[in-house]
Amino acid sequence: MPKAKPTRRENPPTIHVHKVAEADFPTRFGQFRICGFSSTNGATPETAVVLVRGKPRVGRVPLVRIHSQCLTGDVFASLRCDCREQLEMALAQVGASDYGFVIYEPQEGRGIGLMNKLAAYQLQDSGSDTIEANRQLGFEADMRQYTLAAGILQHYGVKSVRLLSNNPDKIQALERAGIAIRERVPIEGKPHRASARYLKTKREKMGHLLSKAVRPKLKPRAKHKN
Repeated sequence: MPKAKPTRRENPPTIHVHKVAEADFPTRFGQFRICGFSSTNGATPETAVVLVRGKPRVGRVPLVRIHSQCLTGDVFASLRCDCREQLEMALAQVGASDYGFVIYEPQEGRGIGLMNKLAAYQLQDSGSDTIEANRQLGFEADMRQYTLAAGILQHYGVKSVRLLSNNPDKIQALERAGIAIRERVPIEGKPHRASARYLKTKREKMGHLLSKAVRPKLKPRAKHKN
């Protein structure tokens, strides 16, 4: 796994968050505590759900996944993206660890919302890639912010993490908040022909650290005898 050189910003800003609730949360991936957090650091209030594995303690380095909500993938198992596969891989790995967090943020469609995401799907069916579709709808390629996720980790006194991510933006967001990346842990599923262009766009246009974002080989069609 790629080892990242731990870097963190000196005198980082404190990100104020509020824990709304906490409860026991047994799952098929392991035993967690489930917590709700909110923040009003930006113009719009934000919320997130956090699964905490193990007992937080200063000095421990947790395995962390910051996951953006994807109804189409996480719930309906869409093959247009790799979101559900990444979420389940993260839950399995964090659930098997001694200490970790899965931070689940409602940033559907890279922050454009569900209905706009479906409109983007329609444009993609006409030939646009994910970035082109977002821009045609008047949005940036990626509207997400990770300030709340960084604030949640600050809340638990986390100073460094092993980050389950292929996204450089998440790395930079945590480092700006004074959280060092001890290790970047790749999180890649098996490419599918339905997600091939999506993954290619992530790698080539968004700089995601993907090694398998290639079009899978298709099996030749069987010849039918007359």
